[in-house]
Amino acid sequence: LPLCFPQKLWKMLESDQFQSIWWSEGGKCVAINKDLFEVEVLGRAVHQRVFNTRHIKSVIRQLNLYGFTKMQRDFQRSASLPEFLSEEAAVSAHSQILYYYNPSFNRAHPWLLGTCKRR
Repeated sequence: LPLCFPQKLWKMLESDQFQSIWWSEGGKCVAINKDLFEVEVLGRAVHQRVFNTRHIKSVIRQLNLYGFTKMQRDFQRSASLPEFLSEEAAVSAHSQILYYYNPSFNRAHPWLLGTCKRR
């Protein structure tokens, strides 16, 4: 039987084969480096594909359909201009990373994966 989307996602996260997706927040969130994911996962040849798409928007749509919510990263900003500009550069690089949370998708509680249903 083919795996459903959350099962595929879980296998990717537990594999050391992918550098573009990992557990974040102590195993409570999925972190995706958008640019690297597009090359590493979605850019694969047909017979090596994990998902039946080549578009990150389709993967994000699946995350939303399975109850994942996008997490926002809040950064404290400095008052001094040089510090602010260096922080801005770091935030810009960090914006390529997407964070998604689902209470039923938790590394410490693999048995909850079965409750991760499509809406």
